[in-house]
Amino acid sequence: MTQFAHYPSLADKAVIITGGASGIGADIVRAFAGQGARVGFLDIDGDASAALKADIDGTVDFEICDLRDIAAMKAGLAALRGRLGPFTTLVNNAARDDRHDWADVSVEFWDERMATNLRHMFFAIQDVAPDMIAAGGGSIVNIGSNSWWENQGGFPAYTTAKSAVHGLTRTMARDLGVHRIRVNTVVPGWIMTTRQKDMWATPESLANHQKRQCLPDLIDPVYVARMVVFLASDDAAMCTSNNYMVEAGSI
Repeated sequence: MTQFAHYPSLADKAVIITGGASGIGADIVRAFAGQGARVGFLDIDGDASAALKADIDGTVDFEICDLRDIAAMKAGLAALRGRLGPFTTLVNNAARDDRHDWADVSVEFWDERMATNLRHMFFAIQDVAPDMIAAGGGSIVNIGSNSWWENQGGFPAYTTAKSAVHGLTRTMARDLGVHRIRVNTVVPGWIMTTRQKDMWATPESLANHQKRQCLPDLIDPVYVARMVVFLASDDAAMCTSNNYMVEAGSI
């Protein structure tokens, strides 16, 4: 049985996660709660959010909002801050990898995909960073993707947004580093969330993907969550402006 590390530096720290009700986000919520942190998350799915909170033994709270609406996101952050305290960790996780044909993309669709997969990340940083500055430091983890590195096709708006996450990480690491705020990107490979298994993980596609990985095992979302937790902890105090791959050596 896999044994994971415990990080005392995360105990009683206020953590905020976007897109926390399901998939990788839910595992991140569970991982921080298991460290004794005060965990808040934002999500659009009220039923899934309530079910996750009820299933976790720890301090977990949430607000429902559409992250494409920046004002609504800021209101959700303010509400959770009021109940959990100022945040010292932000995990920008929320995204959608819906497939689409490049020839069918409209201006409206493109803008909506950027709002879904990128824009809210910057404005969440802008909202939460003052908490971290006042605290003397903090950790921001942006969730990227190896899809664009591997030249994957079939969802150009998604891969464009995810490649931009790396630029956001690097520039904010420079701007916020003077305040001892660390900014990193966690880069998942093909993670076996329920959504991935239901929509795209056929026996043939899984077999082909496993051939491209150095490690033979399919990747459970818990391993992404564990990387995020490490980067939020004091153990990663000198880690910033970098990419941390969780993709089993996929090429």
